[in-house]
Amino acid sequence: MHSETSTLRVYIWQTKKWWKMLSKSNQVEAIFNIDNIQIEKRSLWMKQFWFFILGISLSEISDINTLNKIKILAEKEKVLFTQIETINYTWKEENIYKELFKENIWYYKKFITRYTAVIDLEKTEEVILADMKPKWRYNIKLALKKEIEVKEVENNKENIKKYYDLMIETTSRDNFSGNSLDYYITFLKELENSKLLLAYKDWKVISGWIFVFDKELSIYYYWASTSQKEYRNMMAPYLVQWEAIKIAKKMNSKIFDFLWVATPNSINDPLEWVTSFKRKLTPDIREVSEGYIFINRIFIYRIFKIIKKIKSIIK
Repeated sequence: MHSETSTLRVYIWQTKKWWKMLSKSNQVEAIFNIDNIQIEKRSLWMKQFWFFILGISLSEISDINTLNKIKILAEKEKVLFTQIETINYTWKEENIYKELFKENIWYYKKFITRYTAVIDLEKTEEVILADMKPKWRYNIKLALKKEIEVKEVENNKENIKKYYDLMIETTSRDNFSGNSLDYYITFLKELENSKLLLAYKDWKVISGWIFVFDKELSIYYYWASTSQKEYRNMMAPYLVQWEAIKIAKKMNSKIFDFLWVATPNSINDPLEWVTSFKRKLTPDIREVSEGYIFINRIFIYRIFKIIKKIKSIIK
């Protein structure tokens, strides 16, 4: 049975508004619901499909009857595999369920990394600031001194286009992939507690950040910043994050999640470049997620894994 504590923790990835956003932004082929668990059907290459279950606790997926229903649906829909990504910010009463999934550790691709940086929002603003590295507290003050203004703007196309233009600069500069303008419009329109914060120097937008604020959990999701050197030294990102933390506290959110950091003590982790920024805003690094997989067609799945590995080497 599902534990009482787990059913009370409904994070954004298992809500109707998240399902609606995925559907309208064409991120999924279909969405199924089994025992109040959302199952996303997503496409791969060569007309192959897979199931994705995101943002639940192990105790919620541990019921054998529920697992059997999911496996039957997977066979009916002819998906290649079913991937589960758990989420738990405390890990209390969770370890007893891991034996059920012991053999299912060869997951395809993780959406939520195993570790993340968080802030306990039940702490006072003074304590949250005190937990930051001194240099980072200084950067917040410096941004204020430079007269950077952070505004929570309306989620209309004009403002989202300002963010998107910065995103194009950022992805070109830092060599990573962003999303389409239509995706960001849908994301901000369909998720009712999503907010776009823009940092201005005089009239110019120099940084933009997208957050999702909810009762249980507030998340920093996307960011972008100008490549113009004269503005990059004004420390706008630190002030934006501080303003977002204050908004989350006002909404009585319990946890502020910076979403994704490198594995502690890892070497050459691709997330290390963003982790350094996040670690200096909070010392609280937690193991929050594990990935599990049920493979329906092992031979084809192995081929996909080999192709994926070759592509990563070529890239």
